[in-house]
Amino acid sequence: MDLTAVRTFVAVADAGQFQEAAVVLAVTQQAVSKRIAALEKELGVRLFTRTPRGADLTADGRTFLPHARELLLAEERATASVRSGRRPLRVDVVGARLAPAALLRGFHEAHGEIALDVVTLFDVDSALTALRSGAVDASFRAVAMPGRPLPRGVEAARVHDEPVQLLTGPGHALAGRRAVAPGELAGHRIWMPGIVEGTEWAAYYAALAAEFGLTIDSSGPNFSGAVQDAVARSGTLATLVGERTGLVWPEGHDLRRIPLLDPTPVYPHSLLWTAANPHPALAVLREHLAAARPPGPTTGIWVPGWAESVRGVFRP
Repeated sequence: MDLTAVRTFVAVADAGQFQEAAVVLAVTQQAVSKRIAALEKELGVRLFTRTPRGADLTADGRTFLPHARELLLAEERATASVRSGRRPLRVDVVGARLAPAALLRGFHEAHGEIALDVVTLFDVDSALTALRSGAVDASFRAVAMPGRPLPRGVEAARVHDEPVQLLTGPGHALAGRRAVAPGELAGHRIWMPGIVEGTEWAAYYAALAAEFGLTIDSSGPNFSGAVQDAVARSGTLATLVGERTGLVWPEGHDLRRIPLLDPTPVYPHSLLWTAANPHPALAVLREHLAAARPPGPTTGIWVPGWAESVRGVFRP
């Protein structure tokens, strides 16, 4: 398939007009029309319907569009595989407000000369698929899960043990405490709607609940700010957050972040990469994480037994 024609198709789909696509591609409108006609002939379907406003995708065009984007991404990955020094280091950080993003920001501040492309994939399966295909160079994950060994060729090392904290409103029974033992949370309702079954964070919090007899409620949609709002108003509701999770709430909420001690549950963030990845900046990232490992507890901590299998050069 002519990838130039595919790229032209995507440009028209995004612009909604042949003329605007021609400007983006720096070619004539006639060239755009010829490429689309050739692609339609090859596929045997109409991809666009011309309208007074421009060009609308047909049903076949809408069906073909995601596959066209995948073809262009595959072309990019193929080119990058032999030109790794000419493209940004692509890293998955799970979420923009979570600890891995802070770790990567520290790397960027220390190595501003290295171009970064930051992505957020959903779960460890998505991350492993992207790593093995070359779509990303590295991923921050709590990777180990019961009965889920890493695929051959994928390596991992613990880079940060992030303490888990209790988040309450001012009226909660534990709001005035300077620290709380995890076992003291038994009987308290802990609401965490962001937990999704089958993910690595679901496995972690299921193990935490089983170890300390906790009740974690994951029901309901995870709207932005909804948990903080509910916790702030409630005298019985609380949630758990990572120490480095960036949270912003209105001043009137008066939320309390309370450390968990004796023991301190820590979320085991690991860096994943493939041994065959040739990107020169990947080694720089690994060396930075080894040298700049964030301070944190090294004794009196708790992690699930399966997380202990990921050690590597960064484990103290």
